[in-house]
Amino acid sequence: MRVVFAGTPEPAVGPLQALIDSPRHDVIGVVSRPDAAAGRGRKVMRSPVAQRADDNGIPVITPRKLADPDSVAQLEEWAPECIPVVAYGGLVPASLLDLPTHGWINLHFSLLPAWRGAAPVQAAIAAGDEMTGASTFRIEAGLDTGPVFGVVTERIRPDDTAGTLLARLSEFGAGLLTATLDGLEDGELIAVPQQSEGISTAPKISIENARIRWDLPAHLIDRHIRAMTPAPGAWTTLDGLRVKVLATSVAPAGEGPAPAAGELQVTKRALLVGTKTDPIRLDTVQPQGKKAMAGADWARGARLTDGQALT
Repeated sequence: MRVVFAGTPEPAVGPLQALIDSPRHDVIGVVSRPDAAAGRGRKVMRSPVAQRADDNGIPVITPRKLADPDSVAQLEEWAPECIPVVAYGGLVPASLLDLPTHGWINLHFSLLPAWRGAAPVQAAIAAGDEMTGASTFRIEAGLDTGPVFGVVTERIRPDDTAGTLLARLSEFGAGLLTATLDGLEDGELIAVPQQSEGISTAPKISIENARIRWDLPAHLIDRHIRAMTPAPGAWTTLDGLRVKVLATSVAPAGEGPAPAAGELQVTKRALLVGTKTDPIRLDTVQPQGKKAMAGADWARGARLTDGQALT
């Protein structure tokens, strides 16, 4: 099958490579988001998907909008039979939905209709879901509403971050996407409409959304931090300076009064912060302008004291 792949970040690289390696499909082009500044030096870089396509000699287009005339013309020239989409990051115009024979097939990292939207993995962890997975479905005008071809399931582990869970879903999803295209080519796969019950949404996460609320129970804060890791990164402030919180653990209260919500408690081996319930141990943090470090090391270096407050 003649395939044009649409995707942008690292989790889309595995599915792209699976299609490149498939003897049944020919990836004739790739669509990715425009090159963007990244890293501490803000150097302009290719997206991970565009870079993998470059490495395999596959032509790439990086339109700001898929509806741009040049992009439409290139897609029409490629004349793909199918356009699989994995975390592309842009809208597919309704006018282009019928361009490929088998449509645009999205690999989405949730068990639809749960967590439709841009951040399904983060939403599942933050909600405390025990199971998640990946789904392939045909893109239509609605947001992740199209009929489903297949699913794979995966258990969410107690220590999963969005990064670790997404890595596993990308690996399993690569096989699902390839199998879906195989079934479409064979004419043996039938899409099933999504259920009308169990619908939930997972909108794009802003930097402000990632801020930690220390007045919540410890288990909710732990989920939030894991859901925001590695991107955009959970954060808080101390004396007006931002601190990223990269890893934590719930620390049952010991003897004596527990710190109030947001207040620090410094011991020889740990840095704790109060919540509505049990304290949270700050295992790894990244103070503004510094490298990541152990919470206890930050406390010693910054001479933190009991009663200082994170907000």
